[in-house]
Amino acid sequence: MDYDNIDADALGRGLSGLGLNLLVRDVKSQALFLTTVFDMTCHQVTADFAIVRYGTQVFQLHSDGTYHANPLLSLLPETPPRGAGIELRLYDTDPEVAVERAKAVGATILQKPTDKPHGLREAYILCKNGYAWVPSRPKS
Repeated sequence: MDYDNIDADALGRGLSGLGLNLLVRDVKSQALFLTTVFDMTCHQVTADFAIVRYGTQVFQLHSDGTYHANPLLSLLPETPPRGAGIELRLYDTDPEVAVERAKAVGATILQKPTDKPHGLREAYILCKNGYAWVPSRPKS
């Protein structure tokens, strides 16, 4: 898909499998965080929406205002964190590099890069919207 030029109808019709949509207070700020810390690619970034690519995976960011008629909006907390209990695992991202970049942009490091018993070296980074991003790689 041409994510830079696709319209909403064509994007929606082209999606399949499992979808991920993150509601955020500031789409542009969240897109900048994702590109800076995790080398993700963001398309059609506006104040209300962005298409995000991580490798071959695609997900979306939406501002709260776009959910004005959605029942989920009434469940969002007024104050962060929003994403408690959700881990967004990035298996193709070096945790050391991501943590250094996250520190540089003022993100919260919940756990520095650590070797885990399940065969991965991973870190926990909390973005300003309260989502836990977990960059990880197989242990060497």
